[in-house]
Amino acid sequence: MEVLAAVYGLEDAGSEARRLEAAGVDGVFTFEGPHDVFIPLALAAAATDLSVMTNVAIAFPRNAVHMAHAAWDLHVLSGGRCTLGLGTQVRPHIEGRFGVDFDRPVERMRDAVEAVRSVFRTWQDGVPLEHRGPFRTHTRMSPMFSPPPHPAGPPRIAVGALGPRLTAMAAEVADALAVMPVTSEEFFTEVTLPAVDRGRTDRPSRLGPLEVLPELIVCCGRDVAEQAVADAGCRALLGFYVSTPAYRPVFERAGRGDLQPRAQQLTREGRWDALGDLIDDDLLSTVAVRGTPAQVASLVHRRYAGDCRRVCIYMPYAMADDLLVELVDALHGEATAAAAVDAVAR
Repeated sequence: MEVLAAVYGLEDAGSEARRLEAAGVDGVFTFEGPHDVFIPLALAAAATDLSVMTNVAIAFPRNAVHMAHAAWDLHVLSGGRCTLGLGTQVRPHIEGRFGVDFDRPVERMRDAVEAVRSVFRTWQDGVPLEHRGPFRTHTRMSPMFSPPPHPAGPPRIAVGALGPRLTAMAAEVADALAVMPVTSEEFFTEVTLPAVDRGRTDRPSRLGPLEVLPELIVCCGRDVAEQAVADAGCRALLGFYVSTPAYRPVFERAGRGDLQPRAQQLTREGRWDALGDLIDDDLLSTVAVRGTPAQVASLVHRRYAGDCRRVCIYMPYAMADDLLVELVDALHGEATAAAAVDAVAR
């Protein structure tokens, strides 16, 4: 199982990517936060041999040609190892922060994926650009503005999804489904995978197999002190997520849907530091993957290895280099051990 880890900063993106590469990770990803989602990956790609992924670039405010150019350049810099991860965000941010429309988000995301793929096809195969969708139209691409074909083919396109409709659409049209980090074993098994199966029934054969790519909040420590640091960081992150209505279905399935309005009220009062207090040990262990490196690896394998070949890991706290090495080794080793057992069984 390949492991991708987050690069959060800008100025230190190259050095942080080198640190992660030294720890054994296979790739790095960024998210749409206080920095542009593409630029840190350019620094990481120039400094390492890692794969790179936007996780995720918010699709609706961006022109498809702009997204295609940014992803293609990262593909070149990384030696053909770029995944363009796209996401919807939520209505208040799309309309209030970015100032664009959010209506029909599933159809709008489908159009964004197909528009970017049309641009990629023009650059890679030399066919005329012809995309006429319900939200985007692209019909002109001159040679002057076209990069040369890439020997590895175009970048892969992933779509981040949580709800069953968007998940099914991603399974139909994207190269990969990025499973949101706020999930649980129960939600993944009972909601995500059935939606994936529905989407696969309409998936064109030309797209090839769908990759299911889990994003995991990892709460890892080797002793009481390290686990306490990890727990505090993950509680704060989950407290933020529980305040967002879009994630309520995950918490409702865990029997904790009542936390969402309480958390939302705390944000309205500006009490952001109190959000983590809502997350008890049971809920933390339900949503995050928690324990020693070996325990985390075993949990990840049990939950996801049958469906996935890569995982993205979030550690919202300071993790010592040697702990990171142990964690990555355990994730790699658990997959290797499982593959050996499967080979013997066959």
